[in-house]
This record gives sequence, structure tokens and C-alpha cells, in this order.
Amino acid sequence: MLAIFKEKLVKAPKELKSPAAWTKPKLSDEILQQFMRCNSSNAFSMCFGNDALLAYSPSNIHQRLFSGLDDIYCVFLGGLNNLSMLNKQYGLSKGANEAMLIIQAYRTLRDRAPYPAYQVLKELEGSFGFLIYDNMDRTVFVASGSNGHVALYWGIAADGSLVISENLDLIKASCAKSFAPFPTGCMFHSEHGLMNFEEPTKKMKAMPRIDSEGVMCGANFNVDSQSKIQLMPRVGSEANWASWN
Repeated sequence: MLAIFKEKLVKAPKELKSPAAWTKPKLSDEILQQFMRCNSSNAFSMCFGNDALLAYSPSNIHQRLFSGLDDIYCVFLGGLNNLSMLNKQYGLSKGANEAMLIIQAYRTLRDRAPYPAYQVLKELEGSFGFLIYDNMDRTVFVASGSNGHVALYWGIAADGSLVISENLDLIKASCAKSFAPFPTGCMFHSEHGLMNFEEPTKKMKAMPRIDSEGVMCGANFNVDSQSKIQLMPRVGSEANWASWN
């Protein structure tokens, strides 16, 4: 999986950018070309104007799913142990897969649900990482499960675009030193930033990450145990996945 979002659509965390001037990230077009070369037999890509790009290749080793509905697109990695129960809860058929479920949950919460995104993510049992792009609202939503069994990585391309993939080698080659693991147990929204959905009342803190060469390489984001966010209860149609509280 590869996702690239231009800077005017998504503001990447500034801490991801490395000050190492001698290493140069690639441009978005070069990153896509590399992905397609490495997955030439079964990969496809989708461009949404000049601002967003999704590329996908099925895997026979690990579950990797792609689904699109009503101009909402989801790439899901891993699996949910309670998929059947959640399908029933959201009114889906027994045959609906995890990517279909995530789209339905996102759409339900975006449009009418009275509780916040972190509460929904806590209901997902299993190993997972997923990315949603809502082309109608021009919104990006990314989440990674708490157990860390499904790894995602994010970085910054040469043109300032946010790059997301589960392929560490691709991220390293694309973003040079300006990348980091996407933090587990966390969700990122293009308008509201990063939050730990296990501890939603705590702020996230960027910690400089030094690689094996002693060079500052992006940042790790951890829960700041000393911080406190006041969560106000929400009711009615205003509560959705775009709201952290």
C-alpha cells in the first residue's frame, strides 16, 4: 500500500522532517513509479486530482484489503477477531470484510453518530492498520492497532507531501531521513492531528529519533503522561470521526 497526500491537503507533523541536508527525499511521482515497478504484476493506483494518490497491491502472505464506497476509500491491513459482531452492529452482511466495515463505521460516525472516533477504535479487536481517504470531504484518517503487529510508516517527500505505507524499505527510499514509524494505538486526522485512542485525555509528544548513523531521523510520537486534555461530551449530529471529543 502507498498513499501520498500533497501538503495543501494534509499538513504532516513537522517533526517528521529531518534536518539532515545531505539526504534528499524523492518527489511524489518518483515514489509512485518505484511502487509500481516493485509490484508490476498486480498493482494499481488512483489519483484524486493533483492532491491525493492511493496505490495498492494484493498480498498472498498478509491480509491486505482495498474497498471504495460513495467516494470513500479504505486500505486495511491485518484482521479483526470480532468482525462478525461488528458487521451485525453496523448492519452489514456476514460476508463484509474489514475494509468494508471501516468505511461503514467511518461514514456512520461522520454523518450521524453521537460518540467520538476513539471510542469506535477501542471496539476493534485484533491486529490492524488502516487508512481512509474521503474524497468528498477531502479528509485523511489513519489508525494503527495497539499491539503493534501491523506496522505503518509515514514520512515527508521532497515536495512536502505526506507519504504512508507499510513497506519500510519504500518509505526509507522515498523519504530519506524524514520518516518514522506511525505510532501504535494512535489515530491521525488531516484536520485535527494525532491522538492516542487508548489514552485520549493525554497529549502526544514528539521525541527526536536518532538512526544507526547518529543522524536525526524523523521523530517517535509518545503519550505525554503529564499532560491532560479536557474531553467534553458530545451529542447529536455534530459528533463524528472528525472530532476528537
